[in-house]
Amino acid sequence: MKRIKLLIILLVCVIVSSCIPHKDTIYLQNKENSINNTIPYNLSEIQKPYRVQINDILNVRVKAIDQETVEILNPIGEENLNASSAERSYFDGFTVDVHGNIRIPTLGYINVLGFTTEEIEKIIEKKLLDEQFKITANIFVTVKLAGLRFTANGEVGNPGSVVLFKERVNIFEAIANVGEIPVTGNKKAVKIIRQYPQGQKIHTLDLTDVKVMRSPYYYIQPNDIIYVEPLKQKSIGTGETAISSLSAIVTVVSLLSTTVLLFSRL
Repeated sequence: MKRIKLLIILLVCVIVSSCIPHKDTIYLQNKENSINNTIPYNLSEIQKPYRVQINDILNVRVKAIDQETVEILNPIGEENLNASSAERSYFDGFTVDVHGNIRIPTLGYINVLGFTTEEIEKIIEKKLLDEQFKITANIFVTVKLAGLRFTANGEVGNPGSVVLFKERVNIFEAIANVGEIPVTGNKKAVKIIRQYPQGQKIHTLDLTDVKVMRSPYYYIQPNDIIYVEPLKQKSIGTGETAISSLSAIVTVVSLLSTTVLLFSRL
């Protein structure tokens, strides 16, 4: 009987210790135990300008005093500037090829690899003024990414690829658009797989720490892959909360008691 009690106590300790701590489920904690309710050290948002990569899709729009003279440069036409579907952006935008070029009507190939959208605007405007228009035409060029596409895998509500029509998206906004990270997801080690000219790199974010807002990877970039790995509690199959752990303990104790009773009657 003592062995059974020891076994039950051991099982209780294992199950309780495998519960997911409350602190591991809370975002943006001040881990320096400060009593100040404000963000410590005046955390500032950090985001470097995005530089265009291969396979990005750019929306290029050109305006002038005489709009008819630049119609050919606006593939979807002025009446469709508010189109919001990813499919229309794909077919009407300019895709950056493997050489880092886009091909624009009347202008030909323009290398945009590694440039920001603001820099590309100036490049196109200069080329138009040098080759086709006078400064009195008041050429105005806008270049934007055709949506910010990212993919989320692992412990998220709805894994998959999403396109957001915003210029800036932080990691919390991205996760909100693919469903919340469940209790079984590891919020302390969210991985960002990012493409660079020299290859892919993996960066890790601790979403439970308020200092994540200082990270240069706090804002996602086009084609990022977000991976949330599961906590060990999920693979073990133990309770996620105290109530579920208690249920598991009751089940185990009942099973042991039934087994003992059956053997004792033999």
